[in-house]
Amino acid sequence: METLARLIDRRDPVDPQTSCRTVLEIFASEPLLAALAITQAGAPIGLVYRDVFVGQMLVAADHLNERPVSEVMDPEPRSVRVSMDPGVFVDALATSATPVFRTAFVAVDEHGGYVGVGGLASLLASHRRKQREAREAMGLVERMARDIGQHLDGVQAFTDRLEHQRLAPDAAACVRAISDTSRDMSDILGRAMDLHRAATGGLALSPEPTRLRDLADAVEARWAPRAAEGGSTLLFSYDGEPEAAALIDPSRLLQVFDALIDGALAHGRGVIEASLRARLDGDRLHLEGDVRDNAAAVTAEERLARVFDPLGEGRMDDRAEMALGVGMALAHRVVREMGGQVRAEPNRGAGLTLRFALSAPAAEAILDDAEEVTVSARPAHILIVDDNATNRMVAEALCEMFDCTSEQVVDGVEAVEAARTGRFDLILMDIKMPRMDGVAATRAIRDLTGPASVVPIVALTANAGPEDVAVYLAAGMQDVVEKPIKPERLAVVLSALLAGEDEQEAA
Repeated sequence: METLARLIDRRDPVDPQTSCRTVLEIFASEPLLAALAITQAGAPIGLVYRDVFVGQMLVAADHLNERPVSEVMDPEPRSVRVSMDPGVFVDALATSATPVFRTAFVAVDEHGGYVGVGGLASLLASHRRKQREAREAMGLVERMARDIGQHLDGVQAFTDRLEHQRLAPDAAACVRAISDTSRDMSDILGRAMDLHRAATGGLALSPEPTRLRDLADAVEARWAPRAAEGGSTLLFSYDGEPEAAALIDPSRLLQVFDALIDGALAHGRGVIEASLRARLDGDRLHLEGDVRDNAAAVTAEERLARVFDPLGEGRMDDRAEMALGVGMALAHRVVREMGGQVRAEPNRGAGLTLRFALSAPAAEAILDDAEEVTVSARPAHILIVDDNATNRMVAEALCEMFDCTSEQVVDGVEAVEAARTGRFDLILMDIKMPRMDGVAATRAIRDLTGPASVVPIVALTANAGPEDVAVYLAAGMQDVVEKPIKPERLAVVLSALLAGEDEQEAA
């Protein structure tokens, strides 16, 4: 751990009887000296600040020249242990009532003995530099995590294809193992990055009207097969009005259920009872989620520790424990962001019940499944533009999933030439590419003549902030899908844009 020891000046202090003239000469000979400590019997008793002292001497040198420095020193300087973490000290300064003229501090050892002096300006500059370096390092980690996530998505798409092929039993088992491992690692990576964003205040919630029975069905469909594979049974119930809808972020609430059910499955086989209850109160819905298990392999005390200290000592050494811990920590953060709290209590018999409660605005009723739009009434032909082979493979697999055909090119120049043929119903356009980027390619396509100039273009990018999106839309794109690509998000975009194409042809 870094301490203040690296940031202090370990110069010799001066005696209280040293004349002010001598102290002024010391400051004049050392222009970088921020302050000078006054000690007695090895312990600091005061501090002289360069700026304050030099100002005093300019005004009253004749009176002060031969006076002892103890008469003008600050007898109550900031005093801090040399072993303290600089970041902790800086945080303490923010709430300190110490006068602003105290622009330096004196560092002492554990016995209160003088060690050195330090300037607050250099301390703050060092702190800001470290914060900047930390942000840059985390930005690099996030970019690497996105790249790794995209490659894992590519592995998943590739194994999904292989699982539909006729393979020998051993080969099929290997493909299934690769698929499971890549999915698990992708989930862990995503949760870890979300947890970091939550810890730094960057966790984004995207509320949308969500029918709660659909959310319950999604949780059951997601986890019942996994529970059965492990020898457990998941029973999920929804208690509320059938058409009740809340303005919530469904993907985040799914993450909460993921963590609670995953934790229950990890502690032994048995029956897991999960539920989602919704009660209308005026214009708000009160939501309660429960996950109850009857696992007896681990004591209630240990289970509770894993719930409320999920990232505790020893839990990060095992990959399975790490995945559970990160998921549970993220669940706490998500529920807290939504205004709720995760609770846990031991059952009377075996096992544990995990519960969360929160409140959300009620939303308009959602259309029935029969009224939902499909991706397209006919097979659409899509141009995939990306310089990364893995990204192209993922996009191609998703197009096939939605019964669309596709072609691929690797940069904006090739995209413009391909679009010129007019063969495509939609273009999925990467942004950062060699030779010509996605924005420039979109503008070039919009400058074409005939039907080729109006083909819908969707940005595929990891940079999907409000300012970025405004640039894409201004260039002529219709929508943005963030990388790594979520199938449900791409389905919504394709449904909207390709359905519009179908209506134009019918007219």
